[in-house]
Amino acid sequence: MSHFSTLRTKITEAEILKSSLKDLGISVKTEADVRGYNGQRVRADIVAVLEGEYDLGWARNTDGSFDLIADLWGVAKKHNQTELINSINQKYAVNRTLAEVKRPGLQNANVKLVLQ
Repeated sequence: MSHFSTLRTKITEAEILKSSLKDLGISVKTEADVRGYNGQRVRADIVAVLEGEYDLGWARNTDGSFDLIADLWGVAKKHNQTELINSINQKYAVNRTLAEVKRPGLQNANVKLVLQ
């Protein structure tokens, strides 16, 4: 029986996700295995290699979005999974916003980003 859970996300930009993970000091692999309970593994497009025996992974869907794949019970043994996933989502949102602002035509725009 698999211990992996799959959760829908609003993440669509692989490069922004990878840079966000690196910004948070998390090692990143691409096209790699997500580690789970008792040596179980599942393939993902992007893998956040966490301290301990468990990882977070993201697999691209046909619509371009990514699903989060993880053995959440295992991740929770060593990490506060809610805080970890929230911090990744928040960093992704900030980096995505900053990337959008750099698009042509927006160079002279004034942007104020407030994080709560």
